[in-house]
Amino acid sequence: MSELEEWSTSRLLTTAARLVDHAWNERLLDIGITHAGYTTLGVLSRVGTMTGAKLALAVHVQAQTIGKTIEKLERQGFISRIRDSVDRRSQRITITQSGIEALAKAEDIERSLMIGEGLESVELRRLLHGIIGELAPQRQKPAATAV
Repeated sequence: MSELEEWSTSRLLTTAARLVDHAWNERLLDIGITHAGYTTLGVLSRVGTMTGAKLALAVHVQAQTIGKTIEKLERQGFISRIRDSVDRRSQRITITQSGIEALAKAEDIERSLMIGEGLESVELRRLLHGIIGELAPQRQKPAATAV
């Protein structure tokens, strides 16, 4: 029996996710973005201009995590940030033309990765949608305060 046979499903899932993320990042290196950057550009392309807080929710990460991704993407000219005219504390984030071009290249990489690695399975996608649908709302609730 292989060691993997003894692992829990959650351990298999997190290990697989980490390995896919590494494979993505290796292939995206030439474009100058990470998998997180690709996901962020994709959301901005589909949804349009939004705040960092809304972007974090859409990408299913914490605000601090999206902040680091936004900084990297802005340095590379893939997004721009402008102060919200109504709420000066808030910034509106928009994908740039360079970001659209980087996104198109990343989408080509995604197609080759998914097909090449045999990861495009309808059943796997259905199961992953279920996991995300179940766990994402729990992460978006405010943390309970300890007494």
